This record gives sequence, structure tokens and C-alpha cells, in this order.
Amino acid sequence: MAWTGTLVKKDDFRFEIPKSHKPCMSTSAIIFADDKLIRSVKADSAPEQAANVACLPGIVGKSLAMPDIHWGYGFPIGGVAAFDSEKGIISPGGIGYDVNCGVRLVRTNLTVKDIEPHVKRLIDTVFENVPSGVGEKGKLKLTGKEIDEVLDQGARWAVEKGYGWEDDLVSCEEGGRMTSADPAKVDQKAKQRGAPQLGTLGGGNHFLEIQKVDRIFDEEAAKAFGITSTDQIMVSIHSGSRGCGHQIASDYIRVMESALRKYNISVPDRQLACAPVGSKEGQDCFGAMSAAANYAWANRQLILHWTRESFEQALGRNAEEMGMTCVYDVAHNICKLEEHQFEGRRIKVYVHRKGATRAFDSSRPEVPAKYRSVGQPVLIPGDMGSSSYVLVGTPQAMAETWGSTCHGAGRLMSRSQATRQFTANDVVEMLRKRGVYIRAASKDGIVEEAPGAYKDVDDVVGVAHGAGISRIVAKLRPMGVMKG
Repeated sequence: MAWTGTLVKKDDFRFEIPKSHKPCMSTSAIIFADDKLIRSVKADSAPEQAANVACLPGIVGKSLAMPDIHWGYGFPIGGVAAFDSEKGIISPGGIGYDVNCGVRLVRTNLTVKDIEPHVKRLIDTVFENVPSGVGEKGKLKLTGKEIDEVLDQGARWAVEKGYGWEDDLVSCEEGGRMTSADPAKVDQKAKQRGAPQLGTLGGGNHFLEIQKVDRIFDEEAAKAFGITSTDQIMVSIHSGSRGCGHQIASDYIRVMESALRKYNISVPDRQLACAPVGSKEGQDCFGAMSAAANYAWANRQLILHWTRESFEQALGRNAEEMGMTCVYDVAHNICKLEEHQFEGRRIKVYVHRKGATRAFDSSRPEVPAKYRSVGQPVLIPGDMGSSSYVLVGTPQAMAETWGSTCHGAGRLMSRSQATRQFTANDVVEMLRKRGVYIRAASKDGIVEEAPGAYKDVDDVVGVAHGAGISRIVAKLRPMGVMKG
């Protein structure tokens, strides 16, 4: 149902839902969009969700919605909000069911000429080496002690077990590990679901793509990221915390529903169930969600390791020789305690990013030293038939969005709508005509993620760039796609 509330255009890239929209709002909501995108934004009630977030206790600054905003659970997908570290709240609906769903980008020394004759073999080899699909089990057999180690140590666990390189950790947000993780706050069922799935891609919108650099916009930042020329081959991995994260989110949503009554918190939507940050429920949730984030970083680390092995098998060259280094790994469903400048002072806030990507500028110590001259890499996947982008964080993002930007193209239609409108054969043929080979675990995975089900990623990234909350560095195009 189309949203018909009050929306005030502030400039070419910002629209505001005023504080007067509903009585419970303590601040306004800002939606980053242009005149074209705002029409799709208003096609569902995601703007109302952005307004609802502005009603939550302890919110600092505005409720924010990125240009890929669409309907989600509680928070809109594309929602960003920060909450005071003492008077604010923690809300699982502000993180999402796939905790630390994120993207890892790998660069190579290979060119289109090196890869083009071998794309099918490469994708097929990765498909055999990286389990994919809903509920699919992985190649590792973890003990109870080991799953706790994964939840605590994240990507470092995988590297220390021989699944990757030490430099991979340097190229991850948080070094691939949130130290706030507390495996003791994760229920046994979540651990049981997660243990057999570690190292799997999953289904839905998760993918692994072989891509070529189509265009470089910012040569200085691109060079810093190891992107040196058009026709260079990249690999993009999009996955999350699998059944482990989903179970943790489900468990703590129930905990937070009880916390609403216990702490007498009023919310405009029960899906925004939350608890005070200093409460046992709030801190337990944060510790468990941090553990789920670590699981996701370990998961993507294993997928990278098996991707390198797949390239070695298919091309007969070693990964080091092919220059298969990790550019960056960034989360887009996460809550983190961060320090920011706000109204002339340094404050600590719990930043919820739900379908939104961290976009820190060069001033932040969290940015790897090798990127400190330009800023943090920002990875924005599009649909499998169009483009993905590499951007870089900006001072404007630090000043306005808690160092955040968009996370992808954003859905235009639901999965059920896509199923009614597209067929797997049609999508495969359309991709073939665009020069893209696809291998998927199921026909549903192809149809639900049809390019027509998504907004135009060029439009979404154009708004983020135009608003100054991230800057375009390079455009990538898919050559081969593996889907769950």
C-alpha cells in the first residue's frame, strides 16, 4: 500500500518526515532520495517505519533512511539510527534476522582476457567447493567448543585454522571480530543450527560473483584499494550469519517483547521491541548479536578460502600469484557501540545499521592503515544482471549519517511478486544475453532475485554520491554468478 504521509523536500537528495507527523516522534526522519527514487520509496510503508524509529527512547539525531529503503521487520531496510549509550535502547529489529549480512570484495591480477574462456568452469568449481542453498550444510564438522570459539573469535578463528591469510583480517571491518561478543548469551539451538552451516553461502539474495572492473571514477582511491585498471577481475561474496544469526534474532525478539512490559516502554510497532542499553536484556542481546556478527565474518572467511582454492583448481595457478587479496569486508546488518562527534562534542552511541553500510572517512582509526589516506572502502552490490559499486567513506557521512550509506540496489518487489512475474528460464536467458553465466542451487533462487525485482543500483548509488554520504570509486559488472 502506498504511503501518503507528509514528506518535505529539503534538497535534491533529502526528504524529511517532520516531527509533527505523529505524536510519539522525538525527532524527524530523513530519507535520502531524489525525485525519481522517492516514487518507489513511497510505494510501500517503509517511510512510516522510518518515522516509527524516531519514536524510540534515547534516539540521538535523526532517524535515517538510505536511498535503497524498503519495507522490513521493525526498522525499514536501509534504516540507520543511533541511541544514547546510557539512555538509549537495543532493538533486534534495527539489525535484522541475518545479523552481519555483508560483502567481501577480493581483487586479482587477472584480466577479462585471462578469465573469459573459463568463467563457466570457475563458477562450476566454486559451486562444488562452496555449499549453497537454504539450510545447506557445510564441509566442516564443529564441536560444541569450536562453535563457541567461532562466536568469540570470528574470522580470526578461520585464519588460525589455516583458512586464509593474516592480511585478510586487516581488511575486515572490526578486524573480523567484535570483542563485545558473548557466546554464553547464545542459546544452544542457535549454536546447533550454526555449527553445520559454517562456510556456506545460503540462499535468498546471497551470491558469489566473478566481476570485471567496468569503470574507474576515483583513481587515487581505486589505486589504494588495489583496483588498477578496467577489465581487472574481482570476486564479490555476499553472505551472512545463516541459521545461527536468524535464531539469535528470533530468540532476542521474544526477550525484547517481554522487556517492553518490564520496563514500561511504549513503541508504535511491536516489531520495534527493545530494551534499555544498560539492562540485562539489552546487554545480553548486544553480546549475542556481536557473536552472530563474528560467525558471519568467519563464514565469509571460509568462503574466500574455498574460492581461492577453486581459482587454483580451475586455472592451474596459485592464489598468491593471482593476487587474490581481500580489499575489504563490510557488514550491513549490525549494531555497534561507536564514538562520534555530535553537536560539538564526542559521544558514544549504539548505531543500528539495518540494510546500511558503514562509510567511515580517512580520519577514523577504525579504517585500516593502508586506506587511511583515502577512507574506508564501501561495497554496494547491485542485482546479478547489472552492476556493483565500490565507494569510499566521506566526512559528510561522518557529520550526517553516523558514517553510514546505502547497502545495495534495494528491492522493488517482494519475492512472491517476483515469482509471479518471472520464470527461471527467462532470467537465465536474459543474463546469457548480457554475457553472465549463472549457476544456482534452485530455480527459486534465480526467480526471486531476478534483476527486475530490484531498483536500479545506478540510481541508488547516484543519490548516495550526490548527497555526499559516500563517493563513487569504481563500477563492476558481473561475468559469472553463483546463487543459493
